[in-house]
Amino acid sequence: MRAVPYAWLQLSHDKLKLIAAVGGITFAVMLVFMQLGLRAALFDSSVRLHKGMDYDLVMLSPRTTFLAQTKSFPRSRLFQVAGLQQVDSVSPLYVFLARYYYAGTPGTHRKVLAIGIDPADNNVSLPGVNEQLAELRKPDVVIMDRYSRAEFTPVISDFQAGKPIRMQLNERTVRLAGLYDLGTSFGIDGSILTSDLNFQRIFADRGAGQVDLGLIRLKDGADASAVQRDIRAFLPDDVLVLTQNEYVQREVDYWSGSTPIGYVFTLGAVIGIIVGLIIVYQILFSDVQSHLAEYATLKAMGYSQGYLRGLIFKEAVILSVLGFIPALGLAILLYNQAAAATQLPMEMTLERGVMVLVMTIVMCCLSGLLAIRKLKGLDPAEVF
Repeated sequence: MRAVPYAWLQLSHDKLKLIAAVGGITFAVMLVFMQLGLRAALFDSSVRLHKGMDYDLVMLSPRTTFLAQTKSFPRSRLFQVAGLQQVDSVSPLYVFLARYYYAGTPGTHRKVLAIGIDPADNNVSLPGVNEQLAELRKPDVVIMDRYSRAEFTPVISDFQAGKPIRMQLNERTVRLAGLYDLGTSFGIDGSILTSDLNFQRIFADRGAGQVDLGLIRLKDGADASAVQRDIRAFLPDDVLVLTQNEYVQREVDYWSGSTPIGYVFTLGAVIGIIVGLIIVYQILFSDVQSHLAEYATLKAMGYSQGYLRGLIFKEAVILSVLGFIPALGLAILLYNQAAAATQLPMEMTLERGVMVLVMTIVMCCLSGLLAIRKLKGLDPAEVF
């Protein structure tokens, strides 16, 4: 008698119990998928701008916590770097939160991330930016992220309908000239992009010699790590110089280690695994308890303890696969709905799917390992 068909018969003879077991595992696995998806969306969304700029090294203040809470540093630090032989160009970038108001939006003022660039440098590669650099050179002109949250939908819809758009940023009235693609994050609801001169007009109280980020592009063939060491050797410690990977990791580390959000999502995934572990254990233990006579018969017929253990493990694997398949489908559906509602990058990846499948199988097998203890020392004579 082959063990897999027998394991399936053990599970499927009571259809309602099997459906309940698969439903419980599906719920637990879907919970894990959602927590991992939200955790990945937290990190991926926080570094969209970091990856959407053209630079080899970036300069920032060590007091900067994350993108929407930057601290400025003297622009002269950036110009000190420009004279190095390996440096091709340097470009200041301005990032700060502005008060936003649009007459077509009910409610009070909102916060929007304002990004100021030098249009001549062409160092932002986000879709929709390069095509509108000429417009950004004009006074009091901005472009807005088309994927800003729902609070900014009225102004975006009016612009797409062809209406002339005037809105207020801080105490300055500006004209919306176009849209670009960036997306929101857990710290940014919406963003606008403009020229460095327009940025100074919007934030009139900021000193012109203060910048938030310095983008450094190196000449072809230059070693970014070597240039980074050279810069650190002569600049004071009022600035940090990071590679793109280091800058991205610094942002991720902030959200994972300095805020409770990353911890909560990780904890949610762990709780999902524990819930699944308990559900599968209860199912398998109940199966063993209700089929002690069958297991005793198999043992009396000469089947070994190892065979019986294998039988339970096969039941665990079957349950894990049956629970994983609907959980995967539901997770993809919920990912799509969450992405449409929040504009966060919620996507199912092959790596995550495989990882959760392996976790589900391991979870079910651990539950089977606990349930097997009932068979230890099983004596057919006592059962009958």
